[in-house]
Amino acid sequence: MTSFYLSKPYQPPQAPQNLPLNEPWALFGGISPDLFMERYWHKKPLLVRGAIPAFSLATQNSEDLDSPISADELIKLASQDSVESRLIKAKPWSFDAGPFTKKVIPALSKPNWTLLLQGMEAHHPAAAKILSWFRFVPDARLDDLMISIAGIGGGVGPHFDSYDVFLIQMSGRRRWQISQQKDLSLSPNLPLKILQRFKPQHEWVLEPGDMLYLPPHIAHDGVALDAGCQTWSVGFRSPSFKELLQEGLWRLTESLENLPELERKFADPLQKASTNAEQLPQELIQQITVKLRELQLDQVDRFLPGITAYLSEPKQQAFFEGPERPLNASRFTKHLGAKRLLPSPQTRILSLGKVVFCNGENMSQGQAKDIAQAWRTLSAKKVLLETKLQTSGQSSLYEAYLAGWLIFES
Repeated sequence: MTSFYLSKPYQPPQAPQNLPLNEPWALFGGISPDLFMERYWHKKPLLVRGAIPAFSLATQNSEDLDSPISADELIKLASQDSVESRLIKAKPWSFDAGPFTKKVIPALSKPNWTLLLQGMEAHHPAAAKILSWFRFVPDARLDDLMISIAGIGGGVGPHFDSYDVFLIQMSGRRRWQISQQKDLSLSPNLPLKILQRFKPQHEWVLEPGDMLYLPPHIAHDGVALDAGCQTWSVGFRSPSFKELLQEGLWRLTESLENLPELERKFADPLQKASTNAEQLPQELIQQITVKLRELQLDQVDRFLPGITAYLSEPKQQAFFEGPERPLNASRFTKHLGAKRLLPSPQTRILSLGKVVFCNGENMSQGQAKDIAQAWRTLSAKKVLLETKLQTSGQSSLYEAYLAGWLIFES
């Protein structure tokens, strides 16, 4: 009698809050995160066989372990407005943005197509748990987890990314070719950014549980070898200095509106008669210089709050919904003593010293000490364990709960 094994979905564990950074991890082939960052991060590729040991252990036990998220689930998610999805077909190349009806997405048995779903950590707990493994990199750099599911031959063509990426094989096999070529010119008249002259230097076939890390600007091409091939990509933000400074300056300008002394009009009682009336007056330049020094606008510390606020903003597709039956402020405080409070999967929290920004807002400013400390805990641990607050009533913590930014664990 033939034995049949049903594929079990892999259940990824949540990373511990205190990551052992100087101990060997299977995820990096037996080296520590410290060594990975020193030797590979932003420097050179790393291929890891059996990065997720559960897959090889299952094979040894004659069991099949499949992706934590089934193909049917992914296709359903691609039909939702709140999920950023893209459908890419090869031969010829075409590109469409979602949401998609089920009829539009090819059957798994069809070749040469790929469905990409962005920001999956906000839509499925398994993706959020995988992302938690990578918190040895600062949260400000972590972007999201993208899942690609493809038919045989599916891919997005040879290309390069301007950011670091971990490519984790979760279902089926994918062939990866990479190159450190300097020629990164793109093919014209295509709907995708595909390299015009891709010359692979290395080739590997990744099986479930394998992982490939690529630093920025490494040319690569991944092609699905099995129907329903799933690759999970952990990507990192790489904003330009122009973007960071523009956002920091914009928020710094907004903060000046709260300074009444800047409403005072410019006056120049010491201005002398000028033979160069067309020139900006030296008196104005001098007074502006003094004012900049008084406001410390020539100091980086004045820019950092705005930059932190910007990097804590949620994705454009993020949608927050407050609780259907919100607790009043008093009951909210009591609940904190008995339940865990978590950020919504779409919430971003970053810290600048002791100041905490959530979804672009300063949550520490003007708050009582215990509320500010609660925010620092949420930022560092991504959970607020049964906490007794001295402060009751309205607070930024309660307001974030009403807005759906923070939720009690069900």
